[in-house]
Amino acid sequence: MRILIVEDDREVAGNIAKMLRESGHVVDMAHDGEDGLAMARDGAFDVLIVDRMMPRRDGLSMVSILREEGDKTPVLVLSALGEVDDRVAGLTAGGDDYLVKPYAPSELKARVDALARRRDPEALKTRLQVGDLEMDLLARTVKRGEETIQLQPREFRLLEFLMRHAGQVVTRTMLLEKVWDYHFDPQTNVIDVHISRLRSKIDKPFDTSMLHTVRGAGYRLSN
Repeated sequence: MRILIVEDDREVAGNIAKMLRESGHVVDMAHDGEDGLAMARDGAFDVLIVDRMMPRRDGLSMVSILREEGDKTPVLVLSALGEVDDRVAGLTAGGDDYLVKPYAPSELKARVDALARRRDPEALKTRLQVGDLEMDLLARTVKRGEETIQLQPREFRLLEFLMRHAGQVVTRTMLLEKVWDYHFDPQTNVIDVHISRLRSKIDKPFDTSMLHTVRGAGYRLSN
């Protein structure tokens, strides 16, 4: 999933981002309501995590504007304000869930997963399979046939994206946005390098190739 965290406390935002990235998600951050609103408008996010009290624009105002504009992205509101009236205000503004600080990180993750599941049940599959290639998202393991394949974290994310879009042509731009999180210039060869490494692990030891280059378009994983 691609998640936007809008939280003015940079340490808190960083800790949430670290936890979600370790779970395989792509995470963007903004540290005030105006920047958060602009990013939410421009990006295709699966879930928004929005702090209530922020500079420039408060979180509830930000969410309310998005809802008025027709944005239906699930929103988890974070706040130190935990009275019934506060929670009602958060939900009335357009929040889908409301979590009071302090909270357990595991609860935040569970609530994010629940919001994503409501929007797209496919996003939270725990196993992916294309032909004899299998990925266990919980155990973070990959097998082809009876052979276990060892992947680095970025290779794992790359393969996961390709498997979720099996049979489709995946462009370089899609990979930069969804796997590399805009961190690299589109002209970089980082994608080619990782595709080559991935191919050497999931294709070269086997009789049949699954990862194909579509000239001038991108890549396709198929059996």
